[in-house]
Amino acid sequence: MSGMNPGTMMRQLRRDPTVVEQKLTRKTLRRVAGFASPHRRLIAGFLVFVVLDAALVVANPLLVKHLLDDGVLAGDVSVVVWLAAAMALVSVLDAALGVGSGFLSSRIGESLIFDLRTRVFGHVQRMSLAFFTRTQTGALVSRLNNDVIGAQRAFTSTLSSTVSNSISVVVVGITMFALSWQVTLACLALFPLLLLASRWVGRQVSGLTRRQMDGNADLGNMMTERFNVGGALLLKLFGRREEEDAAYAQKAGVVRDLGIRIALVTRIFMAFMMLVPALATALVYGIGGALAVSGALTIGTLTALATLLLRLLGPMQGLSNVRVDVMTALVSFDRVFEVLDLPSTVAEKPDAVDLPAGSSRVEFRDVRFTYPRADEVSLASLETVARPESRDHGPVIHGIDFTAEPGQMIALVGPSGAGKTTLTHLVARLYDVDSGAVLVGDRDVRDVTLQSLEDTVGYVTQDAHMFHDTIRANLQYARPGATDEQIWAALDASRISGLVRSMPDGLDTVVGDRGYRLSGGERQRLAIARLLLKAPAVVVLDEATAHLDSESEYAVQRALDEALEGRTSLVIAHRLSTVRNADLILVVQDGTVAQRGTHAELLAQGGLYSELYRTQFEEDAPAPERVG
Repeated sequence: MSGMNPGTMMRQLRRDPTVVEQKLTRKTLRRVAGFASPHRRLIAGFLVFVVLDAALVVANPLLVKHLLDDGVLAGDVSVVVWLAAAMALVSVLDAALGVGSGFLSSRIGESLIFDLRTRVFGHVQRMSLAFFTRTQTGALVSRLNNDVIGAQRAFTSTLSSTVSNSISVVVVGITMFALSWQVTLACLALFPLLLLASRWVGRQVSGLTRRQMDGNADLGNMMTERFNVGGALLLKLFGRREEEDAAYAQKAGVVRDLGIRIALVTRIFMAFMMLVPALATALVYGIGGALAVSGALTIGTLTALATLLLRLLGPMQGLSNVRVDVMTALVSFDRVFEVLDLPSTVAEKPDAVDLPAGSSRVEFRDVRFTYPRADEVSLASLETVARPESRDHGPVIHGIDFTAEPGQMIALVGPSGAGKTTLTHLVARLYDVDSGAVLVGDRDVRDVTLQSLEDTVGYVTQDAHMFHDTIRANLQYARPGATDEQIWAALDASRISGLVRSMPDGLDTVVGDRGYRLSGGERQRLAIARLLLKAPAVVVLDEATAHLDSESEYAVQRALDEALEGRTSLVIAHRLSTVRNADLILVVQDGTVAQRGTHAELLAQGGLYSELYRTQFEEDAPAPERVG
């Protein structure tokens, strides 16, 4: 527990002093205590080790005093040997206490990190889709990493340093006063200089560090956007390398200049931190030496005072920042609790029941729906550009009724923004209706368990997401226990097994970030294979063949025919030619069903469907050959 550690002090000064302005409630403190409760025995043992270690800080200086006065100056060799042995024993005990407290600190800290991370991860996993549509992923990940670790410090470094520094200041201060109140008061006169210097440097460093962190965040965001596959492709297609180089250099230049200023201030502070102990030591030897000459102090006492002094200034400096340290840790807890307290707009009822296996009838009964406001589903602190307003944009679904009997295909067509995708989201209960009901297997989806509904409804979107993993791992995500034989059967049915077999690594081929190593049609067929492995009773296809070339569309369509066999399906179609054989076609416009019927019936009726079909037919018709 020796003296001043400039590195530790600089880390303390980098903390934002404005954090003490945060308002924390008693509820937050009670919840912090609740998280600590399972580890209370470890914390108690940890504090015992810290207190003992802090109390030992005066042992060796006092032993040195007696060794010099009663041994060396008195010419008693046995006293010198015994006191030297005692000093060695104290050092061994101090090292053992340090190891013990370090071990307990790690156990407590890592256990708290585990508890907080798993609690936040599990809670976020259960949030509604609306939460993820607004939340910045990086900010959310920061809560799982930076804030969780910041909260953990409350029970390790902050707790131990506060207790240790308090004990050290009290024990060392009392000991120094007992040895010489004159020398102690003279040395303490230097502390205000140390405090003023650290406060000034703290303001400078925290402000510069905050700007540097913002600059590094800008650099990180720029690299993240440019270095993912989509960003890199856009950059290469538009060829803006010179502008990108200049923009990055400008941002990096700001960070560089701030780093230089921080380094300069840091060096000044470090020099001051070396100067203060040197001046204090000069005072001890100057005043104490004069007292020793006059006989008021012994040589051993003078040496002990000089040693104790160095062990007093560090803890006093640490205590001057204790409020910022404690509040920083508690604010981190508060930011974690902020996520945990955000309720999901799609919650499972306590008495929810499992949806019977094979349930495939889908019914909409006078369904009305409005997307939730930002303040209902997200946190401003988790959005890159937070909007303070929470304006209601109005309902997007207005009283829709229809029924899909088991095995039927229901097609949803209409202009963009009409509400087609929203309807399919309500079937999978990604959102809850405002009024009316969505039923699967004659049960309201709000009354069944989420797991059983997720097992019943399968989804293929136009942009099938793949994890940066192997083909096998991506397919087993739908069915973790699937064997290779079952996987190959699904790949055969989705018309992509030949491609996978031709790859050098086969099922162990890594598909890349979001599956970008595969073409759009290949990703879609892998998504269909994943769907087949899941084997849901209800299938939702959200423009699964959109943006594909004719050859890929044909292959995907054949795979879809296999996937839909014997299943109830809701199909959002951009190309009307793909849903001509649907049992029922719903023409959705402005959140309502404008027309319904079979392909032939709708063509005969005229109206929007007929216009859409005629427009697509004219677009798909071959252009007449030019003559002459």
